[in-house]
Amino acid sequence: RRTPGTTLSFYRFPRDPERKQRWIAAVNREGWVPNEGSRLCSTHFISGKQVKNPRSPDYVPSVFTSAPLSPNTKEASACEMYDKQEAQVEAANALLFLQGQGRFLEDHGQMRSQEEPESISSSLSSCDEEDDQTEDGIEEEISLTSVNQRGSPVQSIPSEYESSLEALKKENMELRESIEKMSLTEASFKNDPEKVRFYTGLPNYFVFETVMLLLVPHMKGDKNAKLSKFQQLLLTLMRLRLDLRNQDLAYRFGVKVATVTKTVHRIINIMFTTLVPTAVFWPSRVELRKNLPAALRCTYPDCAVIIDCFRVSLEKAICVDVNQEVASTALTVPAQSTVNELKYVIGVAPQGVVTFVSRGSPGHVSDKHLVEGSGLLCKLLPGDVVLAEHDFDIGGLVGACKAELKITSCSYNENSQSGEDFSLVGALSDKMNVHRHVGNVIDMVKRRYCMLTGPVESPFTVIERTSNVSTFDKIVQVACALNNLCISAAPLE
Repeated sequence: RRTPGTTLSFYRFPRDPERKQRWIAAVNREGWVPNEGSRLCSTHFISGKQVKNPRSPDYVPSVFTSAPLSPNTKEASACEMYDKQEAQVEAANALLFLQGQGRFLEDHGQMRSQEEPESISSSLSSCDEEDDQTEDGIEEEISLTSVNQRGSPVQSIPSEYESSLEALKKENMELRESIEKMSLTEASFKNDPEKVRFYTGLPNYFVFETVMLLLVPHMKGDKNAKLSKFQQLLLTLMRLRLDLRNQDLAYRFGVKVATVTKTVHRIINIMFTTLVPTAVFWPSRVELRKNLPAALRCTYPDCAVIIDCFRVSLEKAICVDVNQEVASTALTVPAQSTVNELKYVIGVAPQGVVTFVSRGSPGHVSDKHLVEGSGLLCKLLPGDVVLAEHDFDIGGLVGACKAELKITSCSYNENSQSGEDFSLVGALSDKMNVHRHVGNVIDMVKRRYCMLTGPVESPFTVIERTSNVSTFDKIVQVACALNNLCISAAPLE
């Protein structure tokens, strides 16, 4: 390693047998074998130091002027030897110049004539130390020069080359920025909210990071995993958000389809057990009344939930044991039934937050039986008001919980058309707003996570033995939980 005030370095012979043999051959001392103390001066290298790159001329020392020659070499004339060394030096320097590694060949004069050596100080250094210096990223400024026939350095940076170099640097930077925008790395998402919204449905990176922090303790830390934890969550959200097929995601992330399938199912299970209980819950009556929107304070001050149903078609019709699927509904139907769609009941708080989602049931199940077996009634308190857009025929079930069902459909008294009761017009308008309110929430969830629009792929409809819940039922609840992390469908006031 060179130190300030020195111009020479000494190198140990390489440990690699092949390279060491090439060094010995270059030294060209008949019968000589280097030992542990043998060193080679830096003047024997064209650039003044050894290079570890096998393609470099300085991978093996090549500058020797006074080394003893073998008997066969001694027969060559001094003129031929000079011409050969001159050609080697110029060819090697041209290669270094093209590779951007050209430098002044300060010791070139020593190869052709014996001049009086300057007073120099040298320092010993090992190959290992030189490697450390290179690995530590220590860079030197290298000036692009060429060498004339006499060996004198000549400056060779024309102005057109400088402009071309600047243009190439600018183009390189633009290409890097373009690749960064197209890549799916964590850094590319941090300062790009639009990219976060497009690929994940979440409003910004802060929300994404919050979800990540919640899931990380439950994610496997497999050192051999091909996807990082960030990529696993991103891949799953892209599956829900854009409804991309597994093969598409496999190409995007550079993994196999089986890896995508396992990742999606694993992350969905983690979000179902951690995120859903945190984001989808039934609020207390105090919280409901405290944040009740102004549109409902006069008409339905005790409103606890607004319910509605939505359907999702299946990619392939399946035959299910309906009595087993909805056993809690005490439904009497044929044992085997063909199902083309799934039906869900969803409960939305007046503030626009999803507070309840049922499991999927066959599409032909009535609203009454669906609500009865969903577990929604168990959450009602005496005095609560349940709003519904059409007749769910659950007035008796709700009444048994000492709550009240209010239907907000437009099939009410038409006296408002005569202008006799303007207050009824306002009430009817509020009821229509309630209907649009819950409809907006459902539409927002489906727009934000397109996988809920269907058709549902068959593997997602299989009920897991451990949880007795299908993967798509988990996906519906996860999508509602993620939607609750975003802006509400209805403002508070």
